[in-house]
Amino acid sequence: MSRAQDANRSFFPFGNPFRMISPKGSKVSHQLLLVLQAFEATFEERLTRLIPESKDEILSLSWMTLAMRLLCESHSDIKTLTTELELPVNDWDAKWIDVYFDISMKLLDICNAFSSELSRMSQGQLLLQCALHNLGSSSSEQYDRACSSFDGWKQHISSGNPRIEKCGSILDGLLGSLDLPKVKKSAKGKVLVQAMYGVKVLTVFVCSVFAAAFSGSTKNMLDLDVADVYSWAPTFKRLQNLVNEEIRVRFSCGRFAVLNELESVDSSLKELYPIIRGVVDPTEMKLLPEIVGQLGRSSGNLSQGLDLLAKEVDSFFQVVLTGRDALLSNLRSGATVIHSNVGVTEMQR
Repeated sequence: MSRAQDANRSFFPFGNPFRMISPKGSKVSHQLLLVLQAFEATFEERLTRLIPESKDEILSLSWMTLAMRLLCESHSDIKTLTTELELPVNDWDAKWIDVYFDISMKLLDICNAFSSELSRMSQGQLLLQCALHNLGSSSSEQYDRACSSFDGWKQHISSGNPRIEKCGSILDGLLGSLDLPKVKKSAKGKVLVQAMYGVKVLTVFVCSVFAAAFSGSTKNMLDLDVADVYSWAPTFKRLQNLVNEEIRVRFSCGRFAVLNELESVDSSLKELYPIIRGVVDPTEMKLLPEIVGQLGRSSGNLSQGLDLLAKEVDSFFQVVLTGRDALLSNLRSGATVIHSNVGVTEMQR
């Protein structure tokens, strides 16, 4: 992998794979193998759905929305799998409780960072709407106001977001969670850990892509090395290679923004500026209504895409938060005492 790993970190959203379920060893039964195979088949299907037919689809808000939706579904499947396996969540060792809360908090933090950036970009829509309103008039004064709004929009979109800049350290923590724990005496634990590994890989991949897109830098990109022993590994590698390669190409070209919808708005602005500034042949003014209409559609697509993606990010936040609440509920019902600082804080909330 592209970053150093912390071998002591892993996260267990809905169950304890280290608890000894059976005292007679950990040989995985045929029935458990069928359960795992069904889980991984569904997981691979989701990976396949994320592979775009065209590179132009990569880093569109619709593709990112799909990625976040499939991530939510995969995490929900882990919860369902844990229920099917009847794995208990109480009586955890204190260190594993600490690990779970630490990693799940990182997921909540990165969701908050993404939501912050989506909200910031949505705020810029007010500037575009103001500019479009001013373009409804043919006066030079209104054109000047429109240009001022356009300049403000570009400056707003290009400005940095401190919360996104912190995603690198969060990703380092998530990357460390990919290490597979050793489960020697629990067949059910082995099944859960293997299933969770795929979901964790998808989580880190999607989060790294989002962080790269929002930060405008490849420093947050990760190239995950998945062993070929997993049935879904070839599909994931194909997805990762295609997406990461395209992102790097876009950054190397010095584009204003890597998100398709932002680029579409910027392209319309580049056509508009010479016309409303009067630096082109006056006869080209006849193109103004068409270009303004194109800008309006691009702005509308951007606004709608941001809203839909924000909803999916919030859904993922809720999935993670629900998992934490479920664990706390189980710990309370089992009268489990947590001695760590993190656990005590969570139990007192």
